[in-house]
Amino acid sequence: MTFYEELRHFADSIGLLAMLLIYLGLCLWPFRPGAKRRTNKAANSIFKDEADGQ
Repeated sequence: MTFYEELRHFADSIGLLAMLLIYLGLCLWPFRPGAKRRTNKAANSIFKDEADGQ
């Protein structure tokens, strides 16, 4: 088995699984229980320096 075939086998099996787990982890990260305060702060930070009515 050549080095290329070993890398291809790794990418087809373990690499794909690792990418899927990382993707799911990043998608679910904002919905974890302790993130509500931080996500609300980030969502409202664009309005921090605006004057009312202008």
